[in-house]
Amino acid sequence: LYERKGLLEPGRTLGGTRQYSENDLVTLRRIGELLELGLNLAGIRMVLVLEADNRRLEAELRSANAPRDTARPRSG
Repeated sequence: LYERKGLLEPGRTLGGTRQYSENDLVTLRRIGELLELGLNLAGIRMVLVLEADNRRLEAELRSANAPRDTARPRSG
């Protein structure tokens, strides 16, 4: 069901058996938490997308604020 709704996309073996990664298990736990809070699957999908966007933006911000190598070649 979660795959059909686009909430999870586990890997597959050559025989077609689902292979859940550690990230998939984290997502499954998060889906369970959100279900307990009363969200429907459409709401859960929106939350998961927003959380992923937030993680991406935080990583970009950390990268932008990271100390840069300020050493410049000396001229002359």
